[in-house]
Amino acid sequence: MLTAEKLKGIVPAMVTPFTKDDMVDVEGLRTLTNFVIENGVHAIMTTGGNGEFPHLLPEERKQVLEVVVDEANGRVPIIACTTACSTKETILNTKHAKDAGADAAIVVQPYYYKLPSKQLFQYYQQIAEETDFPIVVYNNPEYTGNNIDPKLMVQIAAIDGIIGLKQSNYDISQTLEIIGQVGQKISVLTGIDSQLFPVLCIGGRGVFSTAACVIPRQMVELYEAFEKGDIKRAYEMHMKLQVLNKFFEYDPGYVAPCKEALMMLGLPAGHVRSPLPVLTKPEKEQLRKALVKLGLSVKK
Repeated sequence: MLTAEKLKGIVPAMVTPFTKDDMVDVEGLRTLTNFVIENGVHAIMTTGGNGEFPHLLPEERKQVLEVVVDEANGRVPIIACTTACSTKETILNTKHAKDAGADAAIVVQPYYYKLPSKQLFQYYQQIAEETDFPIVVYNNPEYTGNNIDPKLMVQIAAIDGIIGLKQSNYDISQTLEIIGQVGQKISVLTGIDSQLFPVLCIGGRGVFSTAACVIPRQMVELYEAFEKGDIKRAYEMHMKLQVLNKFFEYDPGYVAPCKEALMMLGLPAGHVRSPLPVLTKPEKEQLRKALVKLGLSVKK
């Protein structure tokens, strides 16, 4: 099982590839798993937002995790997103992840209902207690409407079994405060590609990354340069990659740009499921130019 000490580096938030008849593309998923592992990533996150978990059937969600665990075959840790609106369903999903061979679960705060801090704390406490499995907290206030502020995160970090935080709050001052208070107990990673370098500079330990699905080697090189103390090179690489990162903070959706980029590189990704938006022709052309600017070989 994963520990806070080992939770670090570049962790791609994998897409879920679909076939033309809208089934999970199992062979495509195996290809993508090998692609990121062979390019040096430090772990893999499955069935998160970039994996379209709200649009997966329960059996598909399990299938995706099982395929990735099987294909990875212990080469890197697998972190399964087990989030659901209810505590009960999240616990069931987390128990399945444990049984399927995942190394940890990552759980975003509940969405739809606006919840007070007490209920958010109890949500994570109950999941950790009833699953006895490493849990990474996933703070995504923009998508859930419920922010885990520094005060609440300090309380959650004290729960046995909580090993880390994926911080997708654009307010980096909150990230700084959380790292300052609990960064020695849990591992704090950003969930925003454009914040990787600054978050590393303030004590963060990596990124749960959309970009790493597409450019895993470049993201790993950036991280390794920073870890080796070559701060100038890490900064220069980070700034260079912003030409692509901006597509993964795309309004109204980041999944379509990620899947389009993969397909432009000749990798299986397929469509996004409705009602997620797709890219327009001009947006696709802008994305293509960004990939070319990074020196990538793009299919015509």
